[in-house]
Amino acid sequence: MTSSVAGIRRAGLFATAGTVLAVLLLGTGAPAARADAPVTEAATVVPVQTTGPADKRFNLVLLGDGYTAGELPKFRADVETHLNVLWSTEPFASYRSYINVWAVEVPSAESGVDCDPGLGDPRRDTPLNMGFWGGCNADSVQRLLSVDSAAATALADLIPGTAGANRQIVALANSGTYGGAGGTYATASGGNALSSLITPHEIGHSLGKLQDEYDYYTRGVPGGVHADGEPGSAHHTLLTEDEMRQQRAKWWRWLGEKSEAGGVIGRYEGGMYSTEGVWRPSRHSLMKTLGYAFDQVEREVMVQKISAKVNLVQDHTANSSPIGADRTVWVDTLHPVGGELDVAWRLDGRRLADADGARTVDLRALGLRPGTHTLTATVTDPTPFVRDPAIRGSSALTRTVSWTVDTAVGTPPDQVTAAFTGHTDTSAPVGADAVVHADTSHPNTRNLSVRWALDGRPVVNAGNDRDLDLGSLRLRPGTHTLTARIAGTGARLSWTVDASPAGSAYALSEPLRTVHRPGRPVEYVYDGPFTMELTARDDHGGHVVRQFRVDGDGWQTYYGWPTDADAPYRFTPRGTEIDGLVYGKLGTPRVVPWDDATPDYGTHTIEYRTVDSAGNVSAAKKFLVTLLPPRQQLS
Repeated sequence: MTSSVAGIRRAGLFATAGTVLAVLLLGTGAPAARADAPVTEAATVVPVQTTGPADKRFNLVLLGDGYTAGELPKFRADVETHLNVLWSTEPFASYRSYINVWAVEVPSAESGVDCDPGLGDPRRDTPLNMGFWGGCNADSVQRLLSVDSAAATALADLIPGTAGANRQIVALANSGTYGGAGGTYATASGGNALSSLITPHEIGHSLGKLQDEYDYYTRGVPGGVHADGEPGSAHHTLLTEDEMRQQRAKWWRWLGEKSEAGGVIGRYEGGMYSTEGVWRPSRHSLMKTLGYAFDQVEREVMVQKISAKVNLVQDHTANSSPIGADRTVWVDTLHPVGGELDVAWRLDGRRLADADGARTVDLRALGLRPGTHTLTATVTDPTPFVRDPAIRGSSALTRTVSWTVDTAVGTPPDQVTAAFTGHTDTSAPVGADAVVHADTSHPNTRNLSVRWALDGRPVVNAGNDRDLDLGSLRLRPGTHTLTARIAGTGARLSWTVDASPAGSAYALSEPLRTVHRPGRPVEYVYDGPFTMELTARDDHGGHVVRQFRVDGDGWQTYYGWPTDADAPYRFTPRGTEIDGLVYGKLGTPRVVPWDDATPDYGTHTIEYRTVDSAGNVSAAKKFLVTLLPPRQQLS
């Protein structure tokens, strides 16, 4: 919901030279914040994930409100859960290496937040003054969770190198009530069963400027007919599919493709709080139904917004004055977990094909004629998540650096030592499909080469030797050791590679009967509602996200049941209505009471899988469920 008011265990996923991962204590001890004291007085800033200097990264700042000193461990657990769900969601999964994460802990004088869950419930003495009903406003809605923007800004400002332009604040309320908001500041309840799914949705509002795809504003009340003109929203339109193609407008490039959120990208009525007269790209996506993925249209927007917070070129050979032709020239780039960046070098406009992908070019090998020349390096993100050439060519996804090369200029010798200057964190396992990176220092007249080995065997890694795409190696399941060394030196790094996804299991309520047929998944027969519990375990530890889907529809994050995270998920023929939304209809999903409630009797396929803290996604397993219609129940 938009609003105008509004693994700590895996600390330091990536390590960068010179970055201190210690806790910064601001103030002494951990006294509860007093209403008459500055909100920063008792604050503790904890670096949860450090991928680089704060001024060169997108900084996600997580604040807690309504957690007493004794409840701060609960805040830390809530942070870990919310982050692990976020990292399982694209594009955050692929671009988490662009993001620093900070938790700011401020003990509250009282537990909980204002007007939770009702307007008649008390107001609490808390540092951020968070409250449901848009801050206890009878004209608002219960789920709108507000925060004191001045207090939130003051806490975020405690983190050196961060500012409004390079950070996103997310305030978590110590509450089990469903709620959140998106705007300049995102908010979410910390402990509701659906809480960790609220966070990416609200960041979609706050960072991506995405709109709600709800066809209602007040729960349980249809939103009516959209009365305005063509929306400015990237994922809402009045156009037909043919008009989108003819005009090359909105999501025409994605039409007909299988949606990441289930079904296909097309035109589905309802959104922006209207039931009719406006259309969205997917039947359900993260901006309509919590637990699903961003669809391709939303994901493309989010890639652009995340990338716009950073610079693909992190550093480069100085270019403020002409450089000599007797040296090496280099660029340091960012390193997405989901894929390598491209680097294209050109000399006087001619592409240096032999240098494609390389981060360093040795000018001495080019045999330059006397005089001046222009050298450029263009860094591009080739992600398949983006199709719009305007986004691809924007500064978010393409950066160019230029140098004037003058053969009359001499390069003085330097005393730069060969060393690793930044790298993927070595203290936690990396996933089997991750891109691992290792940056080095840059002597003027030497090109340092990085050599990679897996389980002691050299790995061929042509072009860009600073990144290694483990996914291209098709690793066998198990645990492996990856090493990187600077050729000709003793500099060496080592990582544990977790190539085995987390295991999972399901438990169902007692069926009428169980059917085993050769060559088919096991089948469970029911004549009414049944429950499903999904559990998971990872040999390397850490939080595991569990997911399921029905009949090949979109993958949903398993969260238990909306009213109890520890309760199993409940399937019924028509779904269960809770606070104006519908959950657990077997077969075709039903989200709101006015959706089609026709029971889908017959046999359905339920698949399940896991996403572990290293990013490994397990192969899907499945079973069958047959729901008998009433006439068969009586036979």
